[in-house]
Amino acid sequence: MRKPSRTAPFRKILIANRGEIALRIMRTARRLGYRVVAVYSDADQENLHVREADEAVRLGEALPAQSYLNIGAIVSAAKSSGADALHPGYGFLAENARLAEACRDAGLVFIGPSAEMIEAMGNKAGAKEIMRAAGVPCVPGYLGADQSETALLVEANRIGFPVMIKAVAGGGGRGMRLVSDASAFVDAVRGARSEAQSAFGDGAVILERAIVDPRHIEIQVFGDAFGNAIHLGERDCSVQRRHQKLIEEAPAPKVSAELRERMGSISVNAIRSIGYQGAGTLEFLLDRNGEFFFMEMNTRLQVEHPVTEAVTGLDLVELQLRVASGEPLGLKQEDVRFSGHAIEARLCSEDAANDFMPQSGCMKLWRKPEGLRVEHAMCSGSEIPPFYDSMIAKFVSFGTTRDEARRKLIHGLEETAAFGVTTNQSFLAACLRHPEFAEGDVTTSFIALNRAELLASPNDAGESAALAALLLHVSNPFAPPWKGGRTLGTTFPLPVRLELDHVVYDIELMREREGGYTARLKGTECSFEIVELSREAIRFRRDGLTESARFLRDGDHLYLLHRGITISARDLTLSRPASTPTIKSDGQIRAAMSGRVVAVLVRPGEGVAAGQPIVTLEAMKMEHVHSAPVSGVISAIDVTEGEQVKSGQLVIKIDVLSA
Repeated sequence: MRKPSRTAPFRKILIANRGEIALRIMRTARRLGYRVVAVYSDADQENLHVREADEAVRLGEALPAQSYLNIGAIVSAAKSSGADALHPGYGFLAENARLAEACRDAGLVFIGPSAEMIEAMGNKAGAKEIMRAAGVPCVPGYLGADQSETALLVEANRIGFPVMIKAVAGGGGRGMRLVSDASAFVDAVRGARSEAQSAFGDGAVILERAIVDPRHIEIQVFGDAFGNAIHLGERDCSVQRRHQKLIEEAPAPKVSAELRERMGSISVNAIRSIGYQGAGTLEFLLDRNGEFFFMEMNTRLQVEHPVTEAVTGLDLVELQLRVASGEPLGLKQEDVRFSGHAIEARLCSEDAANDFMPQSGCMKLWRKPEGLRVEHAMCSGSEIPPFYDSMIAKFVSFGTTRDEARRKLIHGLEETAAFGVTTNQSFLAACLRHPEFAEGDVTTSFIALNRAELLASPNDAGESAALAALLLHVSNPFAPPWKGGRTLGTTFPLPVRLELDHVVYDIELMREREGGYTARLKGTECSFEIVELSREAIRFRRDGLTESARFLRDGDHLYLLHRGITISARDLTLSRPASTPTIKSDGQIRAAMSGRVVAVLVRPGEGVAAGQPIVTLEAMKMEHVHSAPVSGVISAIDVTEGEQVKSGQLVIKIDVLSA
């Protein structure tokens, strides 16, 4: 007989997660008097969440399937450490009904809804039926059991293009495709199924009418075991890339008090009707006519919960712990008060200019800003592994007005030093500065429509290269001291060659009679007078303006934060000049990122055409398909499915067909 859910008070909580969310849960748990246990993979044994916990238990190897997705290992860790409750955080197993059931069977309190509720709401098709029965408006679509490509195409034509294909299980943008016409539909279905099967073990999909240029609005709800249910307002999560959120805020711009009340009431009535307990979020698409449609429900704490905490003054993790321990919420709807405005930006280790390609490696220098709430598990020297989500920190600002919160967040991002791994720091600031965002008039197509503008650097590339050349020179331990005032005369020009944003600059650097420096490049000159210099920062004067910049010299690499933009330069002065690249590819396919080989799509001896997909890699919740650059014959495959590869590693060779 299945054991009933445990509601007795608990004293020690195992946090079945990693990084910043593990630390955030620890903070509240300790304030309420609970001891905390961390779990970790081999890739995380030095992570901050492990060092900060009262106790820590190793789960297994680095891959999630061998660690953070291993239910047996997690439950065993809880039992061996004496924990009597488990908080799943978000991601990994947070919405896995089998984990909730395993906790119940082991006599552990699962800090979340019941296994049955997670299972019911985790299936997108089933969740829509439940919500529709509760009076929640849903997007027209197809939720049927017939998953054949023929049946799906018929239903797509009935719904009308454009349509959205969505994986039945999971979330986070995985297994999701927007299809504009019937000709691309079958290939899109196959791609969505493959991604969903790999991510969630379930390749089933549903279809929805695509709501053009909607806002993504979600309602935070809470329920308890006594039938109480409330909402804590809405969040706007419209700024997204690859259907994954980047910037969230509360309250939502352009959402009136009347619309907030209507969406909140419908959401509360829905969770009350199904007896929901714990934290949950109902996600909606809001069109330009003010009509909203249910998408899905998340049965867990959301990444963006801090913005709701900021405008309500409530601790959502505390509410989770109180409900899980059997206490009533202690709040009625009329007790919930909203004030001010909060915005959150997700700092991700990714290259926005290279299709948001995930990045891994060592964060050489980490300096977070003052005045913001920064959720992170970083320190200088932290290793960012390729196995997990690319989000490494969350920046949360609060102001009495939306524009105040926006200005604070831009300033905080511009003051952050994150050197060593490429991040989306500058891209986030560009989003926040954009006139459409400033007006609160963005939809889910914001990034797609404005991508080129958002990626454009406001800094002059030549001036940045000149400043990098100066810093490479003065930070060289063998360089003469920059102090000393006047010199006998202008020194001979020092040649400096460096690479910045994949462009090579040849610069002549000269020490002037008055003690300043002049950098000449491409027929222009940049003059600098150093005011102050330390190991990590420089103050200099240029054209009468005194500025500051932060930098880090790491061998032949220089990382520079100037005017809020982080750049990485490589000193090529003593390097052998690169050979002139050939126009034709040599047929060698190298991994574009560190990650796991999900699928090898070709066989040795097989002929391939240029542009044909040949291998799929996965890193940080993202799949990247490598295509053949040339037509030819597969001569060697140097990887196997499931293998972990490093960026730049040779994976497949193609014998190029002669013209």
